[in-house]
Amino acid sequence: QLQAFGGGLVQAGGSLRLSCAASRFLFRINTMGWFHQAPGKQRDVVATITTGSTTNYTNSVRGRFTISRDNAKNTVYLQMSSLKTEDTGVYYCNKWPATPSWGKGTKVTVSS
Repeated sequence: QLQAFGGGLVQAGGSLRLSCAASRFLFRINTMGWFHQAPGKQRDVVATITTGSTTNYTNSVRGRFTISRDNAKNTVYLQMSSLKTEDTGVYYCNKWPATPSWGKGTKVTVSS
């Protein structure tokens, strides 16, 4: 019910836009989040957005990433700019707080 798209290989300083389609049931009533799992590390939330589009970011991405949602399309987006090598990893979306059921993530690789 959750599938992220838009990852790829990008040079440091570049940009990517991720998208994630969710089921209408999950999307409409929940705060949604984007999560980052760097190689060999745990999965951490990096950005959240409420149903009213109030956003919150972890310090590591604030000012560089922008989360948004399209309620008509049940889709949440993550615009990633000024990418750094430490942004490399797999990105997932889920409700926040996250459910134990994770969909397919999308891999982002930032080269130096």
